[in-house]
Amino acid sequence: MAGNTFGQVFRVTTWGESHGTAVGATIDGCPPGLTLTAEMIQQDMDRRRPGTGGAASPRKEPDKVEILSGIYQDTTTGTPISLIIYNKDAHSKSYDHLREIFRPGHGDFTYLKKYGIRDHRGGGRASARETAARVAAGAVARRLLLCDNIKVVAMTVALGGIVAGQRNMAHIAENRLFCPDNEAAALMEERIRKVREQHDTLGGLVEIIAQGCPAGLGEPVFNKLDAELAGALMSIGAVKGVEIGSGFAAAAGTGSKNNDPILPTGFASNNSGGILAGISNGDDIVARVAVKPIPSIAGEQQTVNLANEPVTIKIGGRHDISAIPRIIPVCEAMVCLVLADHLLRQRAIQQVPKRS
Repeated sequence: MAGNTFGQVFRVTTWGESHGTAVGATIDGCPPGLTLTAEMIQQDMDRRRPGTGGAASPRKEPDKVEILSGIYQDTTTGTPISLIIYNKDAHSKSYDHLREIFRPGHGDFTYLKKYGIRDHRGGGRASARETAARVAAGAVARRLLLCDNIKVVAMTVALGGIVAGQRNMAHIAENRLFCPDNEAAALMEERIRKVREQHDTLGGLVEIIAQGCPAGLGEPVFNKLDAELAGALMSIGAVKGVEIGSGFAAAAGTGSKNNDPILPTGFASNNSGGILAGISNGDDIVARVAVKPIPSIAGEQQTVNLANEPVTIKIGGRHDISAIPRIIPVCEAMVCLVLADHLLRQRAIQQVPKRS
């Protein structure tokens, strides 16, 4: 296994590098008969693309997705769907001075140890540019989920130490940080401006909610729904921690407070995050991810070169101040991919004819 393919029934393989010709994804296992156009996918792509201001990199990528196969008359055919996004604004020369230097916080060192060769231009396959392919594939999964009225939305709940004090879903579309608290969003924007002047970067927290997910998705042991959600979210380069439901707060509580009472009308609370014993319980699925600060900073850093000699560097190129908010649609995409895969796996179980 090369680690580039995700899912069991709804399978996605991403390919491409930051400074290559293009990035893309191939989806196998998408059912036929699903209405799908490039414009539908583009809605999610536009939320992830660079060059949109705020904490984002000034790299200008249109991120226009093209569908190469698997679609006929705006409908999926059941055959592999191939998606491509061409790189239009890569400045590889900005990385020439890093050809023989390991950047702190990046995958330069580990990629070289694994493969014996690395693409120094923006990190190659380890670059966040790869996530454009995930978002494109996730948009297809989102279309599948919507057929079952399952909706996935992510939001910024903390950035640079500033925490959203409310969860007003209407606010998410009203600020460019996708924060459910407009007042907190304004403070986050000010924090970004100050940190940019200091040539530094910021981390934060993203919350993802899946609404309308039916009970019964997931497996009881090794393919638990929460385990696969955590694995999918942790596969995003900037994510360093995942919690489901009450998460780490549960460690400081008691069973009487953490258990969700079951009433005839449903669960009285949702500390479980919508998942019990690895299987969805029909409540909202809630996950949060810890996003580390972008490692590419303009200030001086200590590192070594290929000869293991000490080097002081300043990283050039064009970089985000924070992976937030561009990581928002990436988190949504990974949750959509997991849920789409488990939804199809559950349908396969339910379609087995009963014994007479």
